Amino acid sequence: MTGYDALAEVYEWLISDAKLAPAEFAASFEDVLSLLPSNAHVLDCSCGTGQLAVGLAGRGIQVVATDASEAMVRRTAELSEEFGAFVRALRADWEELPGHFDDDTFDMVFCVGNSLHHAVGARGRGAALESMSRLLRRGGRLVLTSRTWELVRAKGSRLDIGERLVRRNGRDAVVVYRWEIAPLWEEEHHVEIAIAEVDAAGAVLVRSELLSCWPYRYDELEVELRRVGLRIEMSTFNPETDNYMVVASKA
Repeated sequence: MTGYDALAEVYEWLISDAKLAPAEFAASFEDVLSLLPSNAHVLDCSCGTGQLAVGLAGRGIQVVATDASEAMVRRTAELSEEFGAFVRALRADWEELPGHFDDDTFDMVFCVGNSLHHAVGARGRGAALESMSRLLRRGGRLVLTSRTWELVRAKGSRLDIGERLVRRNGRDAVVVYRWEIAPLWEEEHHVEIAIAEVDAAGAVLVRSELLSCWPYRYDELEVELRRVGLRIEMSTFNPETDNYMVVASKA
């Protein structure tokens, strides 16, 4: 797993305008949330700065939020306090989850925000999915979002510079992604994410982090989900769109 500790303080620039407010982030998953039973227990196991977890808690859902980054967990706790919505937040990577929770604990597990590619290769990805599956009750669902890595790789190594300034908390910044695409799928890839903030005097402050990625094809993900006892109920995968969502249930 890789960090995000450096990006945690500026992560809001990586969240779309439509999902910046916790309530709006949760509302973007309205269709899957309608499948939850009353008194549901939900895990957000790649919580980032907590917009989704806090949004779910604001609906009265019992939520636990975890992340591999201590800084992300801290920011989630701060957001929870700001909105007065109780979220239990703790640092744990995916493979550590069974050490924190009993099997069959949650009705739904979220792994969103294009997180799974940080698991180290097919073995690490399988271990992460196995942990998530173990924590789901029978009939529970995993909700996962992902980049369409077929498209990412097809575009090759490159520099993607945001076309406009993004305003957050009265401050403006440009978001830059620098992709290092390895020759083979199974090799380690890299993405450097930089937030170039422009202050009132016109000076630029850049904060960046180089992150490791291990991409996967959609058909590989299908096989890996089945291997850990999860059956795809719904998928928005389209090889021509940048991102997709999968909802898989535990048999």
